[in-house]
Amino acid sequence: MADVMTGVKIKSERELEGLRRACRLTAATLEETAKILDEGLTTNEINRFAHEFTLQHGGIPAPLHYHGYPKSICTSVNDVICHGIPGKQMLKNGDIINIDITTILDGWHGDVSATFCIGTVSPAARALVETARECLQLGIAEVKPGARLGDIGAAIQQHAERNTFSVVRDYVGHGIGRGFHEDPQVPHYGSPGRGMRLEKGMTFTIEPMINEGTWQARVLGDGWTAVTADGALSAQFEHTVAVTENGCEVLTVFASKLQNSE
Repeated sequence: MADVMTGVKIKSERELEGLRRACRLTAATLEETAKILDEGLTTNEINRFAHEFTLQHGGIPAPLHYHGYPKSICTSVNDVICHGIPGKQMLKNGDIINIDITTILDGWHGDVSATFCIGTVSPAARALVETARECLQLGIAEVKPGARLGDIGAAIQQHAERNTFSVVRDYVGHGIGRGFHEDPQVPHYGSPGRGMRLEKGMTFTIEPMINEGTWQARVLGDGWTAVTADGALSAQFEHTVAVTENGCEVLTVFASKLQNSE
């Protein structure tokens, strides 16, 4: 899901407040959606719940009809890296599922995702999910004025590879605000000290996609669903963040600990 990017947009404090509100609703939608996850639930039922919750709270599901995308959220199960289209697939014991939610509120976008374990998952799957969650935290820890985008990617890549996993190259984080996708692109791999320098007022997502096997991906015939090239598992976590005067503010912060997300 990518737009043509037209330069980094620095947000004023007034603009940041609008973005915060959108991000709070987005995070709340994911929190409430997580509560219904269970074996036997279809991904379309998950989509319906998130769609209705968003509308009931004054928001608009950003993915719906975005460049032709047919649903309100993305549900990526097991070997699906991202952009999984909700449908008849039924969750079963041992699955992992990433739920990616983007909401528009008063013209501002919030974007968040997390990977959840259904029932009892294998030790390998749990290790992958935990590592993906840690990769996001380590990437966020690098965000501050004067840092570079490569610092974020390097921290994520080093931790993933240290744990024998790989980092997807084909899909990256992105600037966000009134646009769903703005500059800059935020790779989850790279070298320290390289790339664009961060400054106060920049807002973007960090959303590492970590694979059990190869980092390579392929897109299914629906034109959206990206899966691992080798059929191995993939896990992802995402937050929308803002660069502050002294560091970083996570805008999609959760009110409580998400169930089964680690």
